[in-house]
Amino acid sequence: MIQLKEVSKIYKMGQEKVRALDHVDMCIAEGEYVSITGPSGSGKSTIMNIIGCLDTADTGSYILDGISIEEYSENDLARIRNHKIGFIFQNFNLLYKLTAEENVELPLIYQRVKAAERKRRVKEALEQVELSHRIRHKPAELSGGQQQRVAIARALVTKPSLFLADEPTGNLDSKTGEEIMKLFHELHLAGNTIVLITHDPKIADEAERKIAMRDGKAREVVSW
Repeated sequence: MIQLKEVSKIYKMGQEKVRALDHVDMCIAEGEYVSITGPSGSGKSTIMNIIGCLDTADTGSYILDGISIEEYSENDLARIRNHKIGFIFQNFNLLYKLTAEENVELPLIYQRVKAAERKRRVKEALEQVELSHRIRHKPAELSGGQQQRVAIARALVTKPSLFLADEPTGNLDSKTGEEIMKLFHELHLAGNTIVLITHDPKIADEAERKIAMRDGKAREVVSW
């Protein structure tokens, strides 16, 4: 599903150049559960942005589902982000004026899904994360764990082929984090591909495979 070949990314910080990624090779097959781990500044976020089609590499190639990203137009990339990838972020990225139900519905509105189908899929997604009893509540009325469940439901509702999670337990206490990780295991058992970005070794260890980042380089962790 995901293949990075010799991917490099350099950012300019004033007069200085920072090599965020240094000739990274990476393969992730459909249905895998992979964690990408490493300290702050190791290149994790840059890898996430490239895999999620939020940014592009300076050199090297990114092949998604057998097609090089370079062959896609901006409209194609927007469609990939909206249909193929379910994003889950540390800060939840919910709209605070909208209810849980409305937040989950939003990507379906962008996809121009009909109202009756939207309602059915939103209900199904919120039930899957065990939050159907809080659908009328706005984010400020929900706990951090509940907000993350809404964010996961929002990712689920578009039926993506890839879930891309960036520090999904970073703002949660340990018990709530464990509950969220259980949800990811359930998603994986259902056949979904999951790429989990984390600095926490314990969270990273829950994946099938672990890729360690350091100084912009990636290496497979064979056993841990």
